[in-house]
Amino acid sequence: MEPFFLASHLAFSSTHMSESILAALSALSIKASEPRSATHASASSQGEWAEALSALPDTAKPANYRLLKTLVFKPKTAKSETPIPVMVVTDEATQTSTPAIGAHLKLKELRLAVPELLHATLGATKDDVSPFSVTAENASKLRVVVDQDMVDSGAIYAVHARSASETVFVTGAALVAYLTNVQASMDTVAFSTLTAPAKPQQSEVQKPVSKSKQDAKIQDAELIGITVRKELDFPEWYQQVLRKGDMLDYYDVSGCYILKPWSYFVWECIQDFFNAEIRKIGVQNCSFPMFVSSDVLEREKDHIEGFAPEVAWVTKAGKSDLEKPVAIRPTSETVMYPYYAKWIQSHRDLPLRMNQWNSVVRWEFKHPQPFLRTREFLWQEGHTVHLHREQADEEVRYILDLYRRVYEELLAVPVVPGVKSEKEKFAGGLYTTTVEGYVPTTGRGIQGGTSHALGQNFSRMFDITVQDPKASDEVRGKPEGRLFLWQNSWGLSTRTIGVMVMVHGDDKGLVMPPRVSQVQVVIVPCGLGVKVSQEVKDAVNKLCADTEAQLRGAGIRAHADLRDNYNPGFKFNDWELRGVPLRIEVGPKDYENKSAVAVRRDTGAKASLPIDSLVQRVPELLDSIHGDMLAKADAQFRDHRKVVLTWDEFTPTLNEKNHVIIPWCEDSECEDDIKDRSARISLAGEAQDERAPSMGAKSLCIPFDQSPYPPIEGHKCPQCGKPAKCWTMFGRSY
Repeated sequence: MEPFFLASHLAFSSTHMSESILAALSALSIKASEPRSATHASASSQGEWAEALSALPDTAKPANYRLLKTLVFKPKTAKSETPIPVMVVTDEATQTSTPAIGAHLKLKELRLAVPELLHATLGATKDDVSPFSVTAENASKLRVVVDQDMVDSGAIYAVHARSASETVFVTGAALVAYLTNVQASMDTVAFSTLTAPAKPQQSEVQKPVSKSKQDAKIQDAELIGITVRKELDFPEWYQQVLRKGDMLDYYDVSGCYILKPWSYFVWECIQDFFNAEIRKIGVQNCSFPMFVSSDVLEREKDHIEGFAPEVAWVTKAGKSDLEKPVAIRPTSETVMYPYYAKWIQSHRDLPLRMNQWNSVVRWEFKHPQPFLRTREFLWQEGHTVHLHREQADEEVRYILDLYRRVYEELLAVPVVPGVKSEKEKFAGGLYTTTVEGYVPTTGRGIQGGTSHALGQNFSRMFDITVQDPKASDEVRGKPEGRLFLWQNSWGLSTRTIGVMVMVHGDDKGLVMPPRVSQVQVVIVPCGLGVKVSQEVKDAVNKLCADTEAQLRGAGIRAHADLRDNYNPGFKFNDWELRGVPLRIEVGPKDYENKSAVAVRRDTGAKASLPIDSLVQRVPELLDSIHGDMLAKADAQFRDHRKVVLTWDEFTPTLNEKNHVIIPWCEDSECEDDIKDRSARISLAGEAQDERAPSMGAKSLCIPFDQSPYPPIEGHKCPQCGKPAKCWTMFGRSY
């Protein structure tokens, strides 16, 4: 037994998982000539796995093998019980009846395990889970059901080697021996003998599912698409769109997520745009450490008080306690500013403008939401220093307008620029400007990006000063001859991606704005059935490949989907889930007519286009798609910004998923009262977080543009009756 357990431990540190698995099988006296392994392209589905294996040379795989199917289910249990997951292992071709398996195990309602459960139990994902995910360390956490028919067949199976890019070829009997050796709780049963329990008579049927949940489900979508409707089950819809749209994967630390290439490309587009624009005003990129000492962090009391509940601390190094804990930055003012004081020696060193692209950690909440509230997230943070306030104020507005452009020009999302109330401003700052977005499905606002004027607060704390160039000879060199400098900080995060998904996505999945979509155009060959000659198939596929090359040559991100193991319907659904803005369909008749059918993702509208015009027409179509997406979202936002003059109208208007514009007194106590008085039990189907069941409205911003509203003179605050100072937007928010 010892050699196997050694191999099991080595599996997690070996360069190739398959090597340690082969060593473990060898330790079980399984013939060395039987198990084999191979490394191949990473696969995220059974189809991609089969395709990756077929591309291997014959010498790298057995002559005959079958794919193994591994499913992990979570049974329904009483609330007081902890459900034990069930792993089902069988041949890819075998139909698995979950009611029959559940009846055999005397379990109710087996449902596929969510990604978090796979991670927590097996450290696996849906792309790499297999019997080899079960080890001596986690075997007690689940039950395994192996199809005896598969074992008796004597066939060799392709099995994931704890990796989506590595496969071990092994018999069913060897898998049983492996699972036995790690002391898995295992049942072997011939699936062919299982029968599902009879359906109950009508009189025995239990209470039906609530109508709202029932209506939310999309029939026949369980395997290939989004299974709930956005308007009726928004939280579940959002989770499914992100996972099935290939935006992210779940990590084994709660509140942290893996940004997959499909979403990270959006962030790269934002980086490219923003870097180009800030360089025009002399901003330079840099990188500061992620750690900050407690002494430095606590120097700015007002600032750290706002972040105190969110700060994560490092208290140990190896087995030793640190003499002083070290914080992981929630933001970088206290990290950077001691060095600004060192570097700035004269007014000639100004303005100092730096920006960094980094991650920060904020550890305050219990129920994270991908992209919106995560314990670690990516952002950019700019930190600048100026001699005069006028220069700092000008930059604050310049940066805020860049944030507006990111949303509107890249993401096709409308926002309202404005200034935060005193209560909602950045802790330790002078004032905060913001761009505020709106999610139509929930009626809630979302802060899109902030540009802060810090005033002289931090320069006084960190002694960031210069000699006044206009100082008289009498005070030159003396403390009274030195000036405290004016500072700004500004930040935009990957929250942008979540806003984009929430605003544009639909019941089919993502709807990507063309300017940030990793693939802008997908070209799909169609109508190539068995009756079509191979010559015609080759010609159509070549035309698709040539069209991809031409579009790419014109700077368009195009992809020809020439996978021959999927039909066009599957491909349409796959790319619709990912939200590709434009699909071009090419079939035999299109080939003859030298034309193609272009299908828009946002509207589904179709148009026949000459092949030789695509290089000119596709960019026009993509611009139209962007413009129409922005116009649609902007119209929704404007329709849900309602002017209210009396308190009796305030909460009813808010409850209709609106933002409320009121003449406001700007009093902080009044703002608290508005929040308390507008709190109410949440509406059914509304996306919520831990604060939401009694969430009231808070001030979102004082819009810079007050022109759509009447002159403020003579108006009174509807909550307290004091004279109003400005029109202010209130709403429930994320």
